[in-house]
Amino acid sequence: MKTGIHPQWFNDAKVSCACGNTFTVGATKQDIRVEICSKCHPFFTGEMKFVDTLGRVEKFQKLQVSAAAQAVTLAEKKRKKMERAEQLRNPKSLREMLTGTK
Repeated sequence: MKTGIHPQWFNDAKVSCACGNTFTVGATKQDIRVEICSKCHPFFTGEMKFVDTLGRVEKFQKLQVSAAAQAVTLAEKKRKKMERAEQLRNPKSLREMLTGTK
């Protein structure tokens, strides 16, 4: 083993969770902070709750609302485009243009 290239190893590194749980592990850092552990994770506790530390659920819901609004505007644009295409496919005759019919 080469000397001086390996990180320092701590056999008693302290892991602190946001829920207040602490335990020791072996790691290259003396103190480790985590947001979720086996005491508070829904998989281990059996509870149905959202674990959302970065606002991802709210961000997803906001994107859904904006996508629905955008779908309405796109449908309106598509309808107008189809109407215009229909007008170009069936042009008025000279008689219809002069008399103002159709």
